[in-house]
Amino acid sequence: MISGLHAVASGVQAEIWSDVICPWCYIGKRRFEKAVASFGRPVEVVWRSYQLNPGAPALREGSSVERIARKYGIPVEQAAAQYRRITNLARAEGLDYHLDEARSGSSFDAHRLLHLAEDRGVQDAVKERFLAGYLEEGVAIGLRDELVPLAVSAGLDADEVAAVVAGDAYATDVHADQERAIEMGITGVPFFLIDGRFAIPGAQDPATMLTVLERAWQSRAE
Repeated sequence: MISGLHAVASGVQAEIWSDVICPWCYIGKRRFEKAVASFGRPVEVVWRSYQLNPGAPALREGSSVERIARKYGIPVEQAAAQYRRITNLARAEGLDYHLDEARSGSSFDAHRLLHLAEDRGVQDAVKERFLAGYLEEGVAIGLRDELVPLAVSAGLDADEVAAVVAGDAYATDVHADQERAIEMGITGVPFFLIDGRFAIPGAQDPATMLTVLERAWQSRAE
């Protein structure tokens, strides 16, 4: 998990748009953590909301591989090969994906809880737990009875979590993040914005991310 990402006024600011159902986002998180460790200076991270499938139901039925094949108009065998490729890349980052067992659905409530987690100072821990739950453990992130235990196990108060998912708290925050993404021309995630000026699109390698962090730091003295 990312360390040293508390609010430090003198630190580099990183806003990261991603979705908890996005396999590239977890890979990107791990690579960014490596870049931060090499950077050796304070970094303040805020996770921004981005829904890959904003109109999704709470749970999509059927095979995830077949669904991806239909979505992109490719053979099932090709979709399965893409899953294997991503799984191997994730393994190189210490992650244990089971994409064929992923139970896709709406990530809207998860994003609302991430805004609660930001207010409570545990956003990175909750983000980590949601990604692991969905991509590694087969948790149906769109089902509230499966989502809530993840949030609580990551440090959020059970009563607060229950109140958020039962109402519409933080819905406007999720929409605001997504509107900003549209305004900025973000069409895919993860997307990293450093100090509001320097962009890292996609799950770039740690060396590339480190270069951008260094550039942001140096620009402060220019």
